[in-house]
Amino acid sequence: MTSNSILNRPPAMQMARPDTIGDPPVAIGDLFKIGIGPSSSHTMGPMKAAALFLQHLDGRWDQVHRLLATVYGSLAWTGKGHATDTALILGLAGERAESIDPDLVEQKLLTMLASRRLTLPDGRSIQFDPKTDIVFDTVQSFPRHPNAMTFEAFDAADRSVVRELWFSLGGGFVEQADADRHDAGQPAARFHFENAQTLLDLGRSNRLSIAAMVLANETARGSETDTREAIDRIASAMHACIDRGLSREGPLPGGLKIRRRAKGLYDKALASRHSSNRSGLDAMNFVSAFAIAVNEENACGGRVVTAPTNGAAGVVPAVLRYYRDFCAASDREGVANYFLAATAIGGIIKRNASISGAEMGCQGEVGSAAAMAAAGLAAALGGSNEQIENAAEIALEHHLGMTCDPIGGLVQIPCIERNAFGAVKAINAASMALHGDGTHRVSLDQAIETLRQTGTDMQSKYRETSRGGLAVNVPEC
Repeated sequence: MTSNSILNRPPAMQMARPDTIGDPPVAIGDLFKIGIGPSSSHTMGPMKAAALFLQHLDGRWDQVHRLLATVYGSLAWTGKGHATDTALILGLAGERAESIDPDLVEQKLLTMLASRRLTLPDGRSIQFDPKTDIVFDTVQSFPRHPNAMTFEAFDAADRSVVRELWFSLGGGFVEQADADRHDAGQPAARFHFENAQTLLDLGRSNRLSIAAMVLANETARGSETDTREAIDRIASAMHACIDRGLSREGPLPGGLKIRRRAKGLYDKALASRHSSNRSGLDAMNFVSAFAIAVNEENACGGRVVTAPTNGAAGVVPAVLRYYRDFCAASDREGVANYFLAATAIGGIIKRNASISGAEMGCQGEVGSAAAMAAAGLAAALGGSNEQIENAAEIALEHHLGMTCDPIGGLVQIPCIERNAFGAVKAINAASMALHGDGTHRVSLDQAIETLRQTGTDMQSKYRETSRGGLAVNVPEC
């Protein structure tokens, strides 16, 4: 092994990405957003950016006679399969992913598409034709992030009034180019950590668990009651998504002709549980059904929670349901510890690498989700800080190198099944870590740095463009 190997670097050398230095730790409400499918980066992000651009036109509505949205990079290559055009229309109509009723999306779209008009916030209606006013540019790219988009407003003489460049960073996070990314009015975190080693050091010096430190950071922004109620809402939304997915049958949208499987898998798991010939795989059969239920809902544009993304939205809920249904000691405090520890791990990965499939491949989405779920489960079951960090490392390490190659640009194959495997791996990782004392050779920071380097080295065709891997080797119909 060479002297400059990642494994031989001291923990202090695991540095945050330059564009994240000084950022506060990611909050629970930022990492776990309630929205709609099928993609946090390609659906929720563009919808949010479009709505924010709309807000920036306030006071100049009388000048606006035409709106143009252009998407680039991964958004352009897989946008139609990820419903990016739908998201842009809804966002420019003022809709928000967290509040829109997914059951009403189709009717809203049909109305706007039939009239080819958008109603602006001032009540005026302007012509808007998605065929000409939404452009998928597969040529131009931007160094900041592969998920780029521009919005431009024109006056009656077709002169540009405002043009903005936005990036969808994954997990529903968006950023406007050249905008101040740091909120000076945000309360300072009580425990500031940029990597896992710092988090462990803070825990030792303050004799606090990871969950306790994250809770303290959350209460710097609001009350503890508010934080716990937010966790309850997130958990309830996840359980509701699982329940809905387990009750539905029929085909998924798109041209792959894939049928929902979660209900059938769940029914067979129930039948096996009640038979005299029970299998030791009972729990894992249920976990797979839970994860697939969520991601089938996501594929249908249903209500899901980013965890940390929509494409990986089934892992954390499935492991949460496993904790609730199969762990005898499960309780509300354990659920809180689950989300608090998962938030710490997800925030560290986002800061030091990325949770975006367009940047890291699927290792950045399902890999991150598995690390978060493994850490959360270890925390819920009373693991030490070192065991929690070990659980996250094991789960992430065994997702390294995973590409993002959705067939047809749809968040279906291989995305849905990958969530089931990610959930099972997370449970196994937590179990292995809890059977140890927290001592291990590879640190979470080293695994995250490996994730970053691997994602950087990965060819773009394997990073959510549907130009490589299964996307080109499996016919769409």
